[in-house]
Amino acid sequence: MFESLLLVSTKYSLITGFAVIGFTMWVSYWLSAKLTQGRIHGSAIAILLGLTMAYFGGLFTGGNKGVVNVPLLSGIGLLGGSMLRDFAIVATGFGVKIDELKRAGMAGVNALIVGILSSFIVGAIVAVMFGYTDAVSITTIGAGAITYIVGPVTGAAIGASSEVIALSIAAGLVKSILVMVMTPFVAPLIRLNNPRTAIIFGGLMGTSSGVAAGLAATDAKLVPYGCITAAFYTALGCLLGPSILFIAVRTIIPG
Repeated sequence: MFESLLLVSTKYSLITGFAVIGFTMWVSYWLSAKLTQGRIHGSAIAILLGLTMAYFGGLFTGGNKGVVNVPLLSGIGLLGGSMLRDFAIVATGFGVKIDELKRAGMAGVNALIVGILSSFIVGAIVAVMFGYTDAVSITTIGAGAITYIVGPVTGAAIGASSEVIALSIAAGLVKSILVMVMTPFVAPLIRLNNPRTAIIFGGLMGTSSGVAAGLAATDAKLVPYGCITAAFYTALGCLLGPSILFIAVRTIIPG
């Protein structure tokens, strides 16, 4: 009986992935209601559970893909892959009201510029603190702090080594995870409760997956607005990273 169930579940891994995700969400919202009286959103708990499962999945299997290394859960790799992720992010754009975008106006544009520059500067400073002294490595790691997409795009364009590009991806992933987990907790403090602030928040943080998950855990109605500016953030970062930002760093630190 168990072997037959395991065989069918492995064969139809995508359906199994949906079932596991659904069960995880149910447990998360139950924990939210019973243990925190709703003060910590169920989606935030689900993110933490997912990260924990990914850690132990990789630890026990010796792999580097989290729960995907478990044959029974291999369908989660497709369910959580870039294709469905990007489809979901693009689909949220249909929930945006144009009037709300217009009201954000220059505030959204300014948030993009401030968000990209501040993330890049922090990433570049960290790179220098860890002993990197050449402009290519500093720019690549700084670009990774913008997002884990901008980092490798910039690194490939300016000739960074594979090790530095990997570090830039890691920096972007850390940022994305922090945004995912921390957004529900800081939202009341920064009044992240309306479309205008969501647009500005997406422009400041920029990581599409982190902003989408964080806003979903805060208020699902805000997700489209944050994702709109987050998408522009990534595109603008890919343009600025290997051009203006690299030139600026090379001017300050030759090499």
